Amino acid sequence: MRIIVNGEEQEHNDTHTVTTLLHALNLHNEQVAVEVNLKILDRSNFPTWNLQEGDKVEILSFIGGGSPQTRHIRDKLI
Repeated sequence: MRIIVNGEEQEHNDTHTVTTLLHALNLHNEQVAVEVNLKILDRSNFPTWNLQEGDKVEILSFIGGGSPQTRHIRDKLI
């Protein structure tokens, strides 16, 4: 099946759901937000959301952290 993931066309033969796609990409459900064809999915739907040929999938990863210096600068701006 061909789908577009973050703007790049990819072939995924064993990918049928959002969860299986995330596993194929070595991503964890709890660390990402997923949009399929401009619809933001609830994480509880990942295991049952069936992907179709040509779907456009956007995956956003959450990154925590930041340096103390950045926080200090931000606090001065507020």
